[in-house]
Parts: sequence; structure tokens; C-alpha cells
Amino acid sequence: MSTMNTENKTSSFDGLKWGVTTVLLVAIIVGNYMVGDSLNILVRVGILLLLAALAVFSAVMTEKGQVFIAFAKDARLEVRKVVWPTRQETVQTTLIILAVSAIVGLILWGLDGVLVRLVAFITTAI
Repeated sequence: MSTMNTENKTSSFDGLKWGVTTVLLVAIIVGNYMVGDSLNILVRVGILLLLAALAVFSAVMTEKGQVFIAFAKDARLEVRKVVWPTRQETVQTTLIILAVSAIVGLILWGLDGVLVRLVAFITTAI
């Protein structure tokens, strides 16, 4: 029973946090449009960045925001485990791909030429 109360409180606070995030994002858009060129560009950008940081902070404090942060940390950990190819391996693989692509391109070009002549021969014979 106590877990349901906790979940309901969390979800209601999450709704409030998403509401704050939405209001901040709308304030960024409307404020930037309404203020226009009346403020110094550095002051305007500073205010917009502050509001954006507050919106991100509000979104991260939600349950879904916490799940996203955990996912991002796990993804970063997995990227660290990747064994990246050396420069030599990368260059060799690139050259192989270019050579194979050129060969396949030439084969398709030749096949296209043969098929065009064959279709022309058939259509002119009829």
C-alpha cells in the first residue's frame, strides 16, 4: 500500500516538474521572440541559456530524466569498452571498400551497356 502512495506522489511531482520544464521552454521561445533586438545579444543569450539550463535541470529531476541519465552513463561505459581500429586498419578497410565499389560499379556499367544494346536489338527487330 505504501508503494502506491509513493508512486502517486512521484508521478504528481513528475507532472509538476514537466509542467515547469514546459513553461520554461515556452518562456524561452516567447521571450526571445518578444524581446527581439531590444536587449544586448550577450544578455539575451545569457538569459536564454540560464532558462534552458533550468529546464534541463527540471527535466532531469523527473523519473524519466533519471532513467535517461542512467542510460547515458551505461552508453558511455559501453563506448569505453569498444576496441577502435587503428589508423592503418581504417585506411586499409577504406581502400578495400573503394576498390570493391569501383569494380562493382564497372561491372554494373558494363551490364547496363549490354542490356541497353540487347533491348535496342529486340525492339528494333520487332
